Amino acid sequence: MADVLNVEKRGQTGSAATRRLRRSGSIPAVLYGHGEETQHLAIPATQVKAVARNHAKMVELSGDIKDTALVSEMQWDPLGIEVLHMDLIRVNLQEKVDVTVSIQPHGDPVGVREGGVYVENAHDVEVRCSAGAIPDNVGLNVNELHLGQSLLASDLELPEGVELLTPADTVVAHVEEPRAELEQEELGAEGAVGAEPEVISKGGEEKEQD
Repeated sequence: MADVLNVEKRGQTGSAATRRLRRSGSIPAVLYGHGEETQHLAIPATQVKAVARNHAKMVELSGDIKDTALVSEMQWDPLGIEVLHMDLIRVNLQEKVDVTVSIQPHGDPVGVREGGVYVENAHDVEVRCSAGAIPDNVGLNVNELHLGQSLLASDLELPEGVELLTPADTVVAHVEEPRAELEQEELGAEGAVGAEPEVISKGGEEKEQD
């Protein structure tokens, strides 16, 4: 079920009006799309925070405007704590939309039991699907991931009707050797390559190079 946002139309825009709006406990937002008039809105900050916390993609608008919208973008403060602005796009539930969804790994990588370290190379991917069928996340089974192996975007478990837009050969997870061992191997390799043999004369002294 989509999150519900109670919206009010904003009569004033601009920096001063926006600051007053935030001080009053609301967040400025813009609704556009489908060739209709762009609407400047005010939304209670508590509801916007709930949408951000739930990673909601679709929202239902009530109040001054009743519509279904896709959360296109959220602008955050420099510390990434407070939402400063929200962009919303009108959609119908049947149309295709391009969205970012999170990757949800599950399982126990065999490579970790082999002494490796599991690394997530990507936390989300781009997909295309119906607006009414946006998944909360896409699964990634890591059970058979051995030491030195990788999983690709093509290995993701996509629900029916969801198309992957991220390149299929994108590495999303792998198991590598512990960093200390890698550094030790690198040092050993550098020592082997960098060492130069001594040239000793028959008398036991180092032979001069011409």
